[in-house]
Amino acid sequence: MSFFTYILECSDKSFYVGCTNNLERRLRQHNNSKWGAHYTKLRRPVKLLHSETFPTLREARQREAELKKWRRSKKIALVENKEVGVGMASRY
Repeated sequence: MSFFTYILECSDKSFYVGCTNNLERRLRQHNNSKWGAHYTKLRRPVKLLHSETFPTLREARQREAELKKWRRSKKIALVENKEVGVGMASRY
């Protein structure tokens, strides 16, 4: 089973970072269901900007925690596929 860390862009242009084992289902939940995160429910629709695949949930959650600490400009650089430093080494 694979796990994913992802970045969403909300309707207010803010970013949301999360992780899941089913990216398509989770994106549908963020946009349509009551199971989406409270943050994204208030900022629908959301759009997937970036995702990374990991072999374990632990690695996906570690990456999620790392990305949540980043400034917006660094997340934009990642989405635009620019070099952003040490964190890039953990991508699969």
